[in-house]
Amino acid sequence: MKPDRSVDSRLLSAAGRQLIVFTLISLLGVAVLMFALNWLAGLTSSAAGGSRAAVDIEANTITTYLRDEPPQMNSMIATDAVSGMILNHVMEGLLRYDQFGNLEGGVAERWEQNGSEITFWLREDSLWSDGQPVTAHDFVFAWRNALSPALGSQYAFILYPVLNAEKVNNGELPLESLGVEAVDDRTFRVTLETPIAYFDRMVAFVTFLPAREDFYNATNGRYGADPHEMLYNGPYMMTSWVHGSSLRLEKNPYYWDDNRGLIEVINFAHMTSDPNTLLNLFKDKQIVMADLGATMLDEAMLQGWQIQSFQEGTVFFIEFNHRDERLTRNLNLRKAFYLAQDSGELVNRVIKLPGYLPGESLFPVWLRGVEDSLRDEFPAPMYERNIELAREYLQRALDELGLEQLPQMTLLTGDTPTSRMQAEYYQEVFKRNLGVDVIIDSQIFRQRLEKMTQGEFDMVMAGWGPDYDDPLTFADLFTSWNLNNRGRYASDALDAQVRIAQSSLDTEERMRAFGEIQRLIYEDVVIIPNYERGYVYVTDPRLRGMIRRVIGAEIDFTYAWIEE
Repeated sequence: MKPDRSVDSRLLSAAGRQLIVFTLISLLGVAVLMFALNWLAGLTSSAAGGSRAAVDIEANTITTYLRDEPPQMNSMIATDAVSGMILNHVMEGLLRYDQFGNLEGGVAERWEQNGSEITFWLREDSLWSDGQPVTAHDFVFAWRNALSPALGSQYAFILYPVLNAEKVNNGELPLESLGVEAVDDRTFRVTLETPIAYFDRMVAFVTFLPAREDFYNATNGRYGADPHEMLYNGPYMMTSWVHGSSLRLEKNPYYWDDNRGLIEVINFAHMTSDPNTLLNLFKDKQIVMADLGATMLDEAMLQGWQIQSFQEGTVFFIEFNHRDERLTRNLNLRKAFYLAQDSGELVNRVIKLPGYLPGESLFPVWLRGVEDSLRDEFPAPMYERNIELAREYLQRALDELGLEQLPQMTLLTGDTPTSRMQAEYYQEVFKRNLGVDVIIDSQIFRQRLEKMTQGEFDMVMAGWGPDYDDPLTFADLFTSWNLNNRGRYASDALDAQVRIAQSSLDTEERMRAFGEIQRLIYEDVVIIPNYERGYVYVTDPRLRGMIRRVIGAEIDFTYAWIEE
């Protein structure tokens, strides 16, 4: 028998007994204190972000994550996919895409185009989150405001098909001359510069969302900065936003469509794109879905999760800075960088995820042409890595620039592990193949967008997703008037081809213009195509009806429901 190691109180002195009693009381006090603190923390967490379980069946709540903090919830100036995804849950435009990807009425119950004129008839039961009706005047105000030179919206260009929009945006005409009219509260009429067949597909994009003038003005320039400084007309309302940490959506009681907003609360309790963090959160049943990195696939298969993939339609590229003060304005230098790398190597040896395609063009493979895909009808120019030729172009550039050696070049990128990994690949490739030192400038999402806008880079790792279902959504990115053209590339020839694509009603003529735009971007080395992104992801089996889209919100919970 082992000796008894318990304490025999009969052997203790009085002082010793007092010490034990005091210690026990102290420990009990700590325990009570810790319980109280945890209880209070639970209340705080519940108030700010709700349940932290992936699925709360009783409360009809799901918990998930955002890849980044939404930089801008003002739909008139928002430019990024994260903000767009949230806006598509809390706002609704004239038209929208249904769960099958078909265009249907949103605020507009019907619409009709007659040449250059489109009329939208608004439904009576479309209301703001304060119970007031959404009217045609709200669209007139929002569209005019998006084009206001004082606002400086980088997406103002998307409204240019509307009569006088470009002149209004350039300050040449007053806002009132824009071709929009509230015929009455329920009738909204749009006059276009010229008849185009794709305008109805454009108005589902966030820049075309409504805003109520009285509420907007009352926020004193803070519209969309916090939940209470925004009105909502979509299936959800934003009720909490802890910046950089969490965001909470609750069902909008004034929303008209009972087929959307089936889940009561969508709790974005985390803001991260780190695949290891996401995998652990999903494993611990704290989030309903997770995008996986290449190193996570084995673990996901080991867990027996159902792995899904999605080609999400975005193209990624290195964009050059074409401003006069930047060395990358030199064509031969851009050619040297282009020929020194290989997008296939990036995808197959660095990213190593199913669904990714090596970059070949600004135009992704899914875009439609006349009868087939655009890229089948107008193949991307042939490219092969050629290090010897790359070094020749580099020497030509040095001669033209009057330099013996290229100084350090700055590559701007995001601060996610994936972004840094890809940037480090290019840093190593350009050093090895060209002898060029590249400094990686890694920034948080919002700061990277700001530095892109200010032109604080030589090269930047960027991407572009479709705003609407037409090749023009990619083709006009590098026009001289598009403020999303962060490198400020300018070409009269490219601008002319985009004008053809914007105005022509001949499908074949438009597609030829897109083919020419593709050629010009390749020959001028406006960008280095990296890849077309795909996602590999897992979802909680109790979450049903979640949609991943090419057009619209990349992740859409508005049709989702919970099933035991």
